[in-house]
Parts: sequence; structure tokens; C-alpha cells
Amino acid sequence: MTEQQRTQGQNSEEFTTLNVDWREDRVVVELHRPEARNAINGRMIAELHRVCERIEADPRPLLLTGHGTVFAGGADISELRARGREEAMAGINSRLFERMHRLQAPTVAAVDGYALGGGAELSYACDIRVATPTAVFAQPEPGLGIIAGAGACWRLRELVGASVAKQVLLGGYRLDAEAALRHGLVAEIVPSGELRERAHALLDRMAASSALALRMTKMVLDADGPHPLADDLTQAVLFESADKHDRMTRFLERKKR
Repeated sequence: MTEQQRTQGQNSEEFTTLNVDWREDRVVVELHRPEARNAINGRMIAELHRVCERIEADPRPLLLTGHGTVFAGGADISELRARGREEAMAGINSRLFERMHRLQAPTVAAVDGYALGGGAELSYACDIRVATPTAVFAQPEPGLGIIAGAGACWRLRELVGASVAKQVLLGGYRLDAEAALRHGLVAEIVPSGELRERAHALLDRMAASSALALRMTKMVLDADGPHPLADDLTQAVLFESADKHDRMTRFLERKKR
């Protein structure tokens, strides 16, 4: 048995919400909750932290994608509805996304279909995004009584500019693949059947460069700011509101119909 086969076998037992392929020159992570459109729940957050821990100990590029024809349909609303001030202050999602953003090696998100809410924010935390024609980025959080508190309020502004970010975050606009390409959110649009192949080709180009030079370039490019503390403080207030609870309850009841 090869080292890669042995690692893949361990991963299949270790993770329940992810499919992880630990290769010699990269890590491929597939969000895998098909019954929930790959929605990000607490277990997935914990498992992604474990992936980050391993990459931090042995840096290599990361390719992040979703199972099937959806990247991630947001965070798990049933879990969000139950969260209060303490959970908001803990920054359950925002701390993970920041950790992923700070990984030393480059990260690529391959986005097919919906990247909504926390799913979109997870893609924003990656260095580069490649998308299919059906990709859609959106932030529906205010309709649920909360803010997009895991990076969208500042990362999206950095990626596409304040005007477009406000259209998405305040106006409820969705960025389809063409709009995302036009505003620089994604690097290219590729056919769905070629998405992973093209994402791997991008990582191959990176692999041809000096790993140390790439790591140092990323370190210089990334800059600190007041986030995610400001996001967590705001979310802590909203998580305690009756309006948030009522809106999420209505959302979950609509899903049952």
C-alpha cells in the first residue's frame, strides 16, 4: 500500500463531512454533506480545523471544492438558530475561515453551483477562486436577522470593492459566474466537467514555482485589520435577538413544506 492510499484510507474513517485526499504536493478537500447541500455545520468546522492543523504542520497547497453540483449552501440554519452571544463571540465560523486564510501555502476554491452565506465566505477565505457557469455567490444573512459575520463584510469588500460588496450584502444581489468574473471575484469560468482538472492545473503552475517564494509572497500580500473581532461583536448582539430566532424558525419551517 502506498503512502497516499494509506492516508486516504485513514481520512475516510477520520472524517464524516469531508472527503480528503492528502497528496504529496497538495491537499484536496471536498465538502461532503449531500443531504444538506454541503451546508457547514459544527462537525464540518471541527473537521476542517483538523485539516488546517495538518497543513500547518506540513504546508502544501489546498484545493477546496464541494460534492456534486453545489459548493456549500450556507451554514446549517438549525445550528445557527440555537447559537447565542457566547457562540458568536467564539467566532465558530470566522475563526476557522481566518485560519484557512492564513495557511502558508496557496489555497484554491473550485466553486460549482451555489456558494451561499457561510459557503461563500469560505470561498472568500481562499486565495483564488475558479468557478463554473452555474456558480452563484450570495449573502442572505440579513434576511435571517444576522450579519454575514464570517468574513463577507470585509473580505468581499477587499475582493470586489465597496460598491459591489454593498449591493450583495445590503441589496441582496447575487453574483453569478459572469458577474463574479467581471468584478474579479473568480479567476476564470470553466465547464463543470473540467472544474477540478483546471483547478489542479492552477496548482500545477504553482508547484512549478518556489514553494518558499510563494509562501513569502502570500505573507507579504496578506494584511491584518480589525476583523474578525468586529464581526463577532456585532453578531453577538444579533444572535440574542428575538427577530433572528423568528426569522430562522420561519426559514426552517418553509424547508419542511
